[in-house]
Amino acid sequence: MKTALKQAFSWHAGPPAWGPAIVAGLGCALPLLLGLFSGHPGFLWASAGAYQAAQANPLQRLGMLRMLLLCGLGACSAGLGFWAASQPLSSFWLFAAFGFLLAWLQRFGSEAGKLGIGLAICLCLGQGQYGLGNLNNPYAIAMLFILGGLWVMLLAFGLRGLHGLRMWPYMPRFISICKVLKRHAKRLPQQQWRLHAFGCTLAFALAGLLVNLAELQRGYWLTLIVVSTLQLDFQGSLVRALQSVLASVAAAGLLVLLGHSLQNPALMVATLLPLIFLSRAVQANHYGLFVLQTSLCFVLLAESLAQDWQLAQGRLLNALFGVVLALLVALLIHGLRQLLLSRSQRTATKQTQP
Repeated sequence: MKTALKQAFSWHAGPPAWGPAIVAGLGCALPLLLGLFSGHPGFLWASAGAYQAAQANPLQRLGMLRMLLLCGLGACSAGLGFWAASQPLSSFWLFAAFGFLLAWLQRFGSEAGKLGIGLAICLCLGQGQYGLGNLNNPYAIAMLFILGGLWVMLLAFGLRGLHGLRMWPYMPRFISICKVLKRHAKRLPQQQWRLHAFGCTLAFALAGLLVNLAELQRGYWLTLIVVSTLQLDFQGSLVRALQSVLASVAAAGLLVLLGHSLQNPALMVATLLPLIFLSRAVQANHYGLFVLQTSLCFVLLAESLAQDWQLAQGRLLNALFGVVLALLVALLIHGLRQLLLSRSQRTATKQTQP
């Protein structure tokens, strides 16, 4: 029991990454302060792009390449989410595609899954921020997101220079990376992955459609709750999915309590920047904890300049809708898994009978 708990909550295996933490803190500080003084909502997207790019460690061999991918693909995801926010069918199919993409990336390990969860969160933020400000152009949102990421990449180049590293490290062969990913994917049974992909696609598609049809303000409180349960290691364990949902609801309640208590953008920014610095310094290695940690920081970034924290009940209601939807899909997948298991057992029994 003690070993299982240690494996489930292995937060960080190495020393704190102070260099990437400084890059993340400075990268988010500039757009947040500019947004605080100007009141323009576009700086929120620049801060989101900065935090998304800062998830990669620039001192690692593939750190700069991963930072570039996070920045570019995250901008596309946020722009697509904003574009589809007013179209129910587009939201349904777009969220379904991203749900399948997340399940597909999770086949190749936790690092690929972290890339998928980052893109899914950007999609949720893009849809949830629709109609909240006077910035209604998805192309402008994507460009502001990229500008925030490029600012972080500039800081990352400076960090690599301080450590005496090449500005752009040598890249391994693409074929070698594909071979490693293919070997990793073969470890997972096809039937288990297909069922997980179906659950991810269905849950994420329904979440995007519900936010659109109900015209929920700040719908990412709903969709991010659903995203937190779409984890491959939860398959076959309804209890772990329920624990993840309860943890997400508790975290959402704490965030609402924090924002409702402060109700001041300047205090929110002053609280958020140290949290971003510490979060990046001790970034979780465990995939589930990484999802919770990243989701909380993204929600705080999106809400840092909000002026309507007195409407806390709407945020909590969105989170509860996400809980109900996530549990319904988890029960459906659990029932399908039990049905397939019993059918395979009956087939094996018939084959062994003379």
